[in-house]
Amino acid sequence: MVNEIVLASKSEVRKKILEENQIKCVVEPSNVDEESVKDSLLKENATPEIISKNLAELKANKISQKRNGDLVLGADSVIDLKGKIISKPADRKEALNILRNLNGQTHHLISSVCISQNGSMIWNYTDKASLTMKQMKEDELISYLAKISDEALYAYNVYQIEGEGRSLFSKIKGDEDTIMGLPIKKIKEYLNNYKWKNI
Repeated sequence: MVNEIVLASKSEVRKKILEENQIKCVVEPSNVDEESVKDSLLKENATPEIISKNLAELKANKISQKRNGDLVLGADSVIDLKGKIISKPADRKEALNILRNLNGQTHHLISSVCISQNGSMIWNYTDKASLTMKQMKEDELISYLAKISDEALYAYNVYQIEGEGRSLFSKIKGDEDTIMGLPIKKIKEYLNNYKWKNI
C-alpha cells in the first residue's frame, strides 16, 4: 500500500483524516483561486458535482506538475442547495445568511477527491451526503454561531459535523468522512491497489 501522499490542501481536517488512517502526508496547498473557477464554471451552467470534481482535479494537477513521480491528492467540497452552490462565508454576517438559507431545508454536501501524478489525474471519486437542518429560530442560529471560533468557521464552512454542528441537523444520510471533506475509504481502497509506475 502507498502510505505517503502529497496533500494539495491546507485543510487540517483532511490532514487529520489521512494521518488517522496511517497515511503520511506532506502538505503543499495549491492556492487555486476557487471563487473565480466556480464563477467561470457557473457561467457554463456546470452542476455543483462538476464544479467539485473540477476544483479537486485542478488542485491536484497544479501541485503534481511540480512534484515528479509523487502522488498528489486534491479535494474539494461544495454545499448544493437545490442546485445552487453555497460557498464558504467571508464573514459572520454571511455565515448567518447561509444558516438562514439552510434552515429547515435538505441540502447535499458533495466531496470530490482526485489523485494526480506527473501533472495528470490518475484517479478520482465523488461522493454525496444528504443533510436536513432542523427548523431553528433566529436566536438559536445566532447562539450556535457564537460558539464557533473564527478559525473553525472559515475552515469548515458553517457546520462541523464532528462537533457543535451535529446539533443543527434532524437527519444525516451518507458517509461522515464525505461530510468532513475526504471519503477516506475509497482513497485507501485505491492506494491499497496502486502499483508504482511512470517513475
